[in-house]
Amino acid sequence: NVPAFTDEDDDVDGSTQGSTKDIQISTDSSKQTLKIFDGNDAVKRNQFRLISVPRIAKNEEVVEAALRAYYINDDQQEYELQTFTQQVLLSDDVINRNDAAEDSNLGSVFREAVPEAWIIRAKPKDEEVIRIYPAWLKVGMAYVSLRVNKDSTVQTVIKEVLPLLGRQTECLQNFKLVEVLMGSKQVQRMVLDNQELILNRLKDIRKTSIRQMNQTRFYIVENSKSIVQVNIFVGGLPPQLSPEEYTNILKEELAIKTNVVSVSHVYQAQGAVVLQISCFSEAERIYMLVKDTVVNDKPLNAVVIPAVMASKIPRNCCPLLVFVNPKSGGLKGRDLLYSFRKLLNPHQVFELTNGGPLPGFHTFSKVPSFRVLVCGGDGTVGWVLGALEEIRHKLVCSEPSVAILPLGTGNDLGRVLRWGAGYSGEDPYSILVSVDEADDVLMDRWTILLDAEEPAEGAENGVAEPEPPKIVQMNNYCGLGIDAELSLDFHHAREEEPGKFNSRFHNKGVYVKVGLQKISHTRNLHKDIKLQVDQHEVELPSIEGLIFINIPSWGSGADLWGSESDNRFEKPRIDDGLLEVVGVTGVVHMGQVQGGFRSGIRIAQGSYFRVTLLKPIPVQVDGEPWIQAPGQIIISAAGPKVHMLKKSKQKQKK
Repeated sequence: NVPAFTDEDDDVDGSTQGSTKDIQISTDSSKQTLKIFDGNDAVKRNQFRLISVPRIAKNEEVVEAALRAYYINDDQQEYELQTFTQQVLLSDDVINRNDAAEDSNLGSVFREAVPEAWIIRAKPKDEEVIRIYPAWLKVGMAYVSLRVNKDSTVQTVIKEVLPLLGRQTECLQNFKLVEVLMGSKQVQRMVLDNQELILNRLKDIRKTSIRQMNQTRFYIVENSKSIVQVNIFVGGLPPQLSPEEYTNILKEELAIKTNVVSVSHVYQAQGAVVLQISCFSEAERIYMLVKDTVVNDKPLNAVVIPAVMASKIPRNCCPLLVFVNPKSGGLKGRDLLYSFRKLLNPHQVFELTNGGPLPGFHTFSKVPSFRVLVCGGDGTVGWVLGALEEIRHKLVCSEPSVAILPLGTGNDLGRVLRWGAGYSGEDPYSILVSVDEADDVLMDRWTILLDAEEPAEGAENGVAEPEPPKIVQMNNYCGLGIDAELSLDFHHAREEEPGKFNSRFHNKGVYVKVGLQKISHTRNLHKDIKLQVDQHEVELPSIEGLIFINIPSWGSGADLWGSESDNRFEKPRIDDGLLEVVGVTGVVHMGQVQGGFRSGIRIAQGSYFRVTLLKPIPVQVDGEPWIQAPGQIIISAAGPKVHMLKKSKQKQKK
């Protein structure tokens, strides 16, 4: 069928005929150029399209050319051409001269004086099949087809359609038929009167414009009382306050009107609330004001939360919640954000730079079953998984499966789950198909407790004052020593000139550069730390870096543990409840591992680790580096395993 949005740029405006934009008339003497109008509306506006046909041409050929000019693919047998003179063109009435007896038997439109203007008309019908679209979610059924005749009214159509949509037990008065015109510039809706004859309505639309008929749909809509309710997520507030304290802050900072604004949800750990507002102008005022408000030196953020009718979602339906980090490696996230908003309902695609993952999880909190697609680097995936862990108890679907579209530099988790080394412009639709066909797998997550026991030695050499004990989550790996030091140098370089770090190739080049500067380091990390695995002391060899790995990919795809069989250890898996501990002797060793020439030094395998730092040491967890002051680091399993989606092998090349 003709697309809903038809280009109107091909129309010729008759009022400009004398201007410099003269109409190009065919100079071929064997052909004639005709003006074609597609209905009364075009006649009144004097807007037509030109066709060029042979001087001796059959009616069918001219009709076909006229339909083609308006991109209408219908059967040309259902249409006819009517002629009118220039004088008629100036009036509102269009005379059908095709009914004249002398014209009825002519097989050609060739005459002594061929009229220069024609109008396409649809031939009258005693019955036809129309499509009725449900205005509610109906999985697997976009529309139903219904045969109507000259006696069919809007009411009889509603009565016949409801059983086809499984709503036969409901009262007819609860529904209405809405005519929706999807023009190229705007969408117009009109509720049809229950007693109106459907065929007459179709006839009127076609008389106005044949093209308009192809842009019109009929929707059956449930009557509902219009209640204004806008939900706005407000983040960036101080954490761990009571609902009353949050309300007082909002009164003070935003001057909210409590008669139309209430706090419906509070996320104390994250410092966020959801406001329920029953006035559009107040919602607009708050939304605009939040973006310019700072509380405790921290800017607030606002996200309008769509209302999801969870009760209407069919049992076998598993919608996709999409998170996109537009700042992730390669800066391709912005294009993906637009693509997914076109392919899906835009309300299920969230931009992580606006409020983080929490607004998305809140929106889907009542959805009985859903999956998640995270578009970003390993750090972004960790961010979303961390937010999921915090809010899990408030979700009806507490364990959604998570797929990854890698946008970062390393993308080790994306590699392990077969999503690839990084996004390189694949068709976004094929990505959605791959997510739909992916296999569900479990993955361990780990909690790292960092407890600095003594203050650091001043702030020299970039060492900051120690923070109170903190907890971080780990998905991929945790590195101490040279591995973390390289990450830290890269991190500082990126913060100084973020504009240069927009390609994976450049990012890896910087890694190599900072690595070359560390080649002369001495191997004495083992003297500065102590390791305990499952309550047993482990003697460390002469190393410069110690790495705890949860997945079989490190440093952009390298196999640090190695594939050789070893009787001392079990074969690593991402769901075995164990971490592997590996040592590296320096930058050269790391380069050999990444080149696939060597493996790391296998040190231990276990489920509970205590590392004692005797001096400040660089530490990185999933690519986020910092200097850790002397003290204890405890690594243990974090809650339940997380459900991840692994790209199916069979469909990988599709």
